[in-house]
Amino acid sequence: MEMSDQLGFQFRPPERRIWTVRALVSAVRSHIEREYSDCWVEGEISNLRNPDSGHLYFTLKEESAQIRVVMFRSSAKLLRFRPENGLHVTVRGRITVYEDRGELQISAEFMEPKGAGALQLAFEQLKARLQAESPSRRCRKESASSLPRRGRHFGTS
Repeated sequence: MEMSDQLGFQFRPPERRIWTVRALVSAVRSHIEREYSDCWVEGEISNLRNPDSGHLYFTLKEESAQIRVVMFRSSAKLLRFRPENGLHVTVRGRITVYEDRGELQISAEFMEPKGAGALQLAFEQLKARLQAESPSRRCRKESASSLPRRGRHFGTS
């Protein structure tokens, strides 16, 4: 179908390309992965999930934006600290699209806490965990303090 304007020029409307949802999302994913194959992004961890698979799933957010993050077990096991909700971090990874939901996400390969160094944070987390796990230490202290002192039972002070 050709159309003409008042000057006599012939114009053809562009061909209409109709995409399937899967094909469009796949094309967008390919383009995004080429352009953003190595990105550093910082934000606050929220909605952290750590299933038995060993993968980490969370949202990286700031005041006015958010993006989902997946860190597979092979990368997650190399972390020197334990990620927690509310922790401000920097992640390095590849931007991709999760095709099943058409959602933009980061496939993270590296993560570090923002501010305090990873080793300092790991040390503080280990210290807090050990303090929380110390019931056996408390039991030993209590049982030791409940033992009679040597001098009282043998008639000496």
